[in-house]
Amino acid sequence: MPEIYVSTDCETDGPIPGPNSMLSFASAAFTADKKLVSTFSANLDLLPGATGDPKTMEFWRSQPKAWEACRTDTRPPEVVMTEYVAWLRSLPGKPVFVGYPVAFDFLFVYWYLIRFAGESPFSHSALDIKTMAMVMLGKPYRDATKRNMPSRWFDETPHTHVALDDAIGQGQLFCNMLAELRSVKR
Repeated sequence: MPEIYVSTDCETDGPIPGPNSMLSFASAAFTADKKLVSTFSANLDLLPGATGDPKTMEFWRSQPKAWEACRTDTRPPEVVMTEYVAWLRSLPGKPVFVGYPVAFDFLFVYWYLIRFAGESPFSHSALDIKTMAMVMLGKPYRDATKRNMPSRWFDETPHTHVALDDAIGQGQLFCNMLAELRSVKR
């Protein structure tokens, strides 16, 4: 069964799930050859008792279009995460979570999957684009940032802080990096 790379981006109102809520998330499923197979996107209701982190909410005040996009048509997390599991299972391959930074996005998605769907089709595994860049560039981890990555790795997809836009853009980045890595390994 081939791997399907599920590039995922979350928009949240703080740094950790539970005290803070995942506002929106989206996944773009790619084959290794950069074919976009399917997408999933949802805006979620806030967690009961959770509050927005002051620093994070300050960021959102500077992004009114993105804030509006992630607060439109919100739905209960238990409904969304159950649908997400079904979507992941419908993909034509084994899903591999891909994120930038993976430690943040996977933390939220995994927590929500376990809390509201009772399972994670990703298991405990997630692939970090930044770590991959560190290895490919031969730079220290903290220097493996987008501004230090070669332009050939990027498509012209804008980073908008709208989860689906950002999931697609980082999925394209990952596939471009993977293609280059595989061409060097041959």
